[in-house]
Amino acid sequence: MTLAWLARRCAGRIHYAWIVLGVVFVSMLAGVSVRAAPGVMIGPLRRAFGWDVSTISGAISVNIMLMGLISPFMAGLMQTLGLKRTMIMALLVLMSGTGLSLFMTTPWQLFLTWGVMVGIGAGAGAVGFAGTVANRWFQKRTGFAAGLLLAANAAGQLIFLPLLAWMASLYGWRGVAISTTAVIACVIPVVFFLLPESPGQIGLAPYGGAAIVPDLDRQPPGGNMFSVAIRALVRASRSMDFWLLCLTFGICGFSTNGLINTHLIAYCLDQGIPEMRGASILAVIGLFSLAGSMASGWLCDRYSPRVLLFWYYSLRGLSLVLIPFSPFDGASLSVFAVFYGLDWVATAPATFSLTNEVFGRRDAPVIVSWIFLAHQIGGSIAAFGAGAVRSVSGSYLLAFLASGLACLAASMLVLRITPRGKLAVAAE
Repeated sequence: MTLAWLARRCAGRIHYAWIVLGVVFVSMLAGVSVRAAPGVMIGPLRRAFGWDVSTISGAISVNIMLMGLISPFMAGLMQTLGLKRTMIMALLVLMSGTGLSLFMTTPWQLFLTWGVMVGIGAGAGAVGFAGTVANRWFQKRTGFAAGLLLAANAAGQLIFLPLLAWMASLYGWRGVAISTTAVIACVIPVVFFLLPESPGQIGLAPYGGAAIVPDLDRQPPGGNMFSVAIRALVRASRSMDFWLLCLTFGICGFSTNGLINTHLIAYCLDQGIPEMRGASILAVIGLFSLAGSMASGWLCDRYSPRVLLFWYYSLRGLSLVLIPFSPFDGASLSVFAVFYGLDWVATAPATFSLTNEVFGRRDAPVIVSWIFLAHQIGGSIAAFGAGAVRSVSGSYLLAFLASGLACLAASMLVLRITPRGKLAVAAE
């Protein structure tokens, strides 16, 4: 059975772009969920090896940083080597990292496996991959498609945490390593058999298009992923809008995967809330982030992403400032999980849509990957910094206040981004 045959069978019922969206969603959901697994392993690793929280969060910090650092070059590799090959290669690196971690006994091995290898493997499933798929396969509803994939990028880190926490409580950290390795092993064949390179490869026009079009972002055979990534960076860096997008999305990472994703379970433990319940709160955040991201993508197809970002950062900042002063009981945490979850990934499709507007669809996937690097730098700082604050002061209060105030600042900065940049017009 070929992909072209399958596409013809789907014709008249559903455009194959939606099947691609489903395949990529599942692969990103599974792959990026691995990146967050150390969040439920902090307690088990401390008990098993006696490692300090700052040591474990340091490895997570490396993980977050590398995921962002490798992302622009992975986006460049997708334009030279291809989507499918790049994704499969990254999943193999991810699976190798989690599998080899079963044999670790010292901190440097934690840094190598869950830090370096998992960070590199997860880099292919970042925003550049979501942007490439959305721009290649969708001429219409691009924002919605990107929103769904970016939701998988973040929600995958949270939805499976209760299951991973349950396995950690029964089988220790090795149970988490085994289960994540098995999940990635199951995803690789799905990507191999069902993911085409582009709609043109199977004789289709993009969704919402009338004619088969070439992939504008594809580079000539033998192209260099490094030159693709660096050229896009040089072009973007000439614009102040790029630096504003980097700064605001860096604050996004500072207030999401660096703080909440890494430390909320530990914060709950400080308040007498067990790991399973803390992981369940993160799962609720993940579930609502799916709805929030899809809604944000839908809104980005209709309204200014710049104005949407103003509201997203403002509301997130208020929630982070207020939660430490709440009763921190079941009711307040439930309200926080729903409210914060709706806002968790909403910034990602809006940032991607704004990047499309400012820099054009051709270069946006690579440029947004550089912007995502700033997101991961912010997350890395928060992952390590919040752990250090907790070790020194015995509380996460200052970390939450700093993150909330930074979000409020980002809501002001994003209004200075040009709604329609001259560079985008020149690229079209």
